[in-house]
Amino acid sequence: MPMHDWTRVTAGIYHAFHHEWISQINRAILPLLPPDYYSLPEQQAAGFGPDILTLEINDQEPSRNTGTVATLPRPTTRMFQETPTEFYLRKKKSVVIRHSSGDRIIAMIEVVSPGNKNSAGAIRPFVSKARELLQQRVHLLLIDPFPVSIRDPRGLHAAIFDEFQDDPLALPEDRPMSLIAYECADRVRTYLEPIAVGDVLPNMPVFLYPDMYIEVPLESTYNRAWEIVPERWRRVITGP
Repeated sequence: MPMHDWTRVTAGIYHAFHHEWISQINRAILPLLPPDYYSLPEQQAAGFGPDILTLEINDQEPSRNTGTVATLPRPTTRMFQETPTEFYLRKKKSVVIRHSSGDRIIAMIEVVSPGNKNSAGAIRPFVSKARELLQQRVHLLLIDPFPVSIRDPRGLHAAIFDEFQDDPLALPEDRPMSLIAYECADRVRTYLEPIAVGDVLPNMPVFLYPDMYIEVPLESTYNRAWEIVPERWRRVITGP
């Protein structure tokens, strides 16, 4: 099923789908995680409201031989960028982000909502927290099903990285939405997949450690979430 145009409906209608997609993604990744990892939907961390947190039960790096996590090749997306090695020299001193249970946050998945981008007052804290999390080496997967706007004219990645790099990746005009995976090693690697209405969603990586990731099945989870959208609103979203 192709990506739909969610600007055709109000944020309230999108919210029901958004909630279900988050649940479906969480169910899909749970069996893919190594034994010492788990994920939780809709938590709060350091003022950032990620839709799914991936946490590690202890602080010890897991074995590199963890099934699918270790055997997958490096992700291939249409666009890729890497920060200079000096990236982490800019990080502020801060407390390591932890879940209330004491387990360490490894990665976050965020499915962007209209409220994240509908005003300058909304997008600024979102972008700021994304930067802080990357500086704290928390891997991110951002799923943005809404087109660029005056607040992020080159895309969400460019808005996040315009303070880090002089030439952050910008979305092409014919694909104004984006899927963005960030891998935090000695530098940050960006795997950017531009998308448009009508595109089939590819799998995207969510990293657990540098060079270790699982693939998030976006298309199949999107399809299952679409099933809960009432027929009355499906007709509006799909258009004539």
